[in-house]
Amino acid sequence: MTVTPTATTHPAPHPPAPATTAPWTDLLALAADDCLAALFQGADQDWSGPAHALDWTCRQTLDHLALGLTGYTGLLIARPDDRYVTLFASLDPQAPVPDCLDGLRIATSLLTSTVRDTAPEARAWHPWGHSDAAGFAAMGITELTVHTYDITRALSLSWAPPDELSTPVLNRLYPDAPSGHGPFDTLLWCTGRIPLPGLPRRADWQWDGSVR
Repeated sequence: MTVTPTATTHPAPHPPAPATTAPWTDLLALAADDCLAALFQGADQDWSGPAHALDWTCRQTLDHLALGLTGYTGLLIARPDDRYVTLFASLDPQAPVPDCLDGLRIATSLLTSTVRDTAPEARAWHPWGHSDAAGFAAMGITELTVHTYDITRALSLSWAPPDELSTPVLNRLYPDAPSGHGPFDTLLWCTGRIPLPGLPRRADWQWDGSVR
């Protein structure tokens, strides 16, 4: 995956996704590798500006990512039925961005290992639907890809994930996602980032993590 600085060129499309879906642990690992490669390309830039279309800075968005991925790990381990876990993880505010990206890799690895070790019948609370390991993996991939998009757009880097990441996430978390559009464009629409032809940008959104 090559990331090149640009402010206007749309990323070249990835090859079509394969007919079969890889295990969620493999998809999480692919998301981590692809997103981190993109983020490292901009690690020497100024991350104090706002991430694309967010109130957070790029650095705060990175902190949010680490917190969210660790939180999903904690939910899968503790399996509460009515609340978030009480463990919160954060990145060292004094550490340089490349070191913080290593922290994000650690958070993703912890979630991947926990997904691998969680029984299929296990369930844990989430405000957007009690979910299983596959659901939390899909949530993690959503967080990684859409926030990498937010940051790389702000840093004028052209990037998009492979379709094999977006397609299973849409199938798992967004049962009412519109058809006829590219998988990542559809995910960006579902998460309120962009409009699609005939569909305005969403002001409010959430996924459905419940097991179906």
